[in-house]
Amino acid sequence: MKYRQAYFDEPLLFEKFDGETEPLPEGLVPKALERKSLELPNIPENDVVRHFVRLSEMSFGIDTGFYPLGSCTMKYNPKFTEELAALPEASRIHPCQDESTVQGALRLMYELQQMLRSIAGMDAVTLQPAAGAAGEFTGLLLAKAYHEDRGEQRTQVIVPDTAHGTNFASAAMAGYEVVEIPSKEGLVDLDALKTALNSKTLAFMLTNPNTLGIFEPEILEIADTVHDSGALIYYDGANLNAIMGKTSPGRMNFDIVHFNLHKTFATPHGGGGPGAGPVGVKEPLESYLPVPAIRQDGNEFKLDYDKPKTIGKVHSWYGNFGMFVRAYAYILRMGGDGLTKASERAVLNANYLRFRLQKVLDLPYQELRKHEFVLSCAKLKERGLRAADVAKRLMDFGFHPPTVYFPHLVDEALMIEPTETESKETLDSFADAIDEILAESPDVLKSAPHNTAVSRVDEVLAARNPILSWRMWQEQKKAGGEKPQ
Repeated sequence: MKYRQAYFDEPLLFEKFDGETEPLPEGLVPKALERKSLELPNIPENDVVRHFVRLSEMSFGIDTGFYPLGSCTMKYNPKFTEELAALPEASRIHPCQDESTVQGALRLMYELQQMLRSIAGMDAVTLQPAAGAAGEFTGLLLAKAYHEDRGEQRTQVIVPDTAHGTNFASAAMAGYEVVEIPSKEGLVDLDALKTALNSKTLAFMLTNPNTLGIFEPEILEIADTVHDSGALIYYDGANLNAIMGKTSPGRMNFDIVHFNLHKTFATPHGGGGPGAGPVGVKEPLESYLPVPAIRQDGNEFKLDYDKPKTIGKVHSWYGNFGMFVRAYAYILRMGGDGLTKASERAVLNANYLRFRLQKVLDLPYQELRKHEFVLSCAKLKERGLRAADVAKRLMDFGFHPPTVYFPHLVDEALMIEPTETESKETLDSFADAIDEILAESPDVLKSAPHNTAVSRVDEVLAARNPILSWRMWQEQKKAGGEKPQ
């Protein structure tokens, strides 16, 4: 019997397609999860439509304006990839279907693995992890399996102070002691790394170029030093968009790499939706990759569970397929030359903008930047201002605020990543806005933003007192408690 829910009946009923009703079949839904009614507001359709359209007009997003958020690269998502991912052949297949009925999907996933493997200079790739941080966690599990298979018990992961915060978190979540080493002029301090390395070191986590946008010139010596200790070296793929076609993690002798598909290959990012953080490895770690692997057998593609040393599954089913469709289409459209040009444009845009802005704000470390750069607003403290005041004021000019206060080794950091998708006109308008903001009175900046739907929020209160549902909103309004943020 086929059913569809009759949402407004009480108690919960289902309607047959012929219009008759009968109770929900016993045992179909656990009692604890059974919903007796839906508490939805009774609002006319036109009011609902206007509400959400108005919200969309108030939002800052990659489709509404410049989004210079380092180090997360809110890259513009080309709409042709969205259309392809929405095709029923991609969006309406089911993971329980027989392999013979989803050969196209398996071929796409297999070929995407091969593309990513080639781009990163790795020997094998898994698509399963659902985000970059999940990729980090997976990579550390692979390193753990590798060392344990060799009879080694290693308990420490080394991370430089220029690393992304997820590196520290992933290592801790995997159960390892995190050993942070300091930078030297914005780069890895090789002496500090040598001191930290020992027989307990599982891996050294690094991205190159680093979070300051500076390329590590001693990367081959760094990799050799790590390998000499018996540890592995892990590449955080967050900044891969700076080096495509120029070098690769494989050429830099990394053992493991995760890819942020949203950072480099134009899949959506943010909003709590599905993501993808594939992981590539060199041959010695291939046998530990998650199952199932996707194999080509003649003209057929198959799901291979025959991997005795696998770390198991790290995501339900096979990963977030819609993200794979988008990344696959983007890479095909760009081709190798296009990806190289994307990196060249990303580096050009970042350096053009940093040369303009370092005239009015301080630039710690003078090396050529790659895809992003970090300015210091420390001198504004003399006027009673902080980096956050500049960032908030930018919203009044139609720009999403850059990242602030990261990395921690730059005082009053303002972190900017333009990406390759922005025009010179956009970059100039952003720099002009910064110039204008710095000429304004402190009172204007400290009370910004002024032209947004919501004025400056109390971020601490918003984190401690979140609104998670319409019901919570109504209850707080009735109680007359703290105004939710």
